[in-house]
Amino acid sequence: MKALVWTPELDTGIAVIDRQHERIVDLINALGAAGHDQDAIADAIGELVDYTMSHFAFEEELMEEAGYQFCAAHKRVHDMFTRRVNEYKLRFDAGEDVADELRSMLSRWLFNHIRSDDKAYSEQVKRYLDHFSRNHQSGGWMQRTLHRLFG
Repeated sequence: MKALVWTPELDTGIAVIDRQHERIVDLINALGAAGHDQDAIADAIGELVDYTMSHFAFEEELMEEAGYQFCAAHKRVHDMFTRRVNEYKLRFDAGEDVADELRSMLSRWLFNHIRSDDKAYSEQVKRYLDHFSRNHQSGGWMQRTLHRLFG
């Protein structure tokens, strides 16, 4: 399977979110590059799950702060996706070869999710971030949110 390539059409216009999405693409590519090395696959799956969970928490916090009206629905989409990925992880842990199937599902899901669900909130969040940064020159949303999420 060919490596995934980030294209500008996937940009939400929110730099921190776009960088996180690009990192997820890199992790999906690492899963593909692992070949049949079970240890490398396990590492790739573990890092992908951990990073994606932190990305979801960050994104959900950002949408909530911005007052995005469909935040709860977006979170439910994230929750369903998380359950689906955990099922793949359980299958892998049980010895099943799921790497190609998981990589295929992840790449389809991620690009579709960005193009529809994430782009739907992007304008409202950008307006919120612009307003917030103008009104809070000393210490921005990012600093406050990172402190709230990670202590």
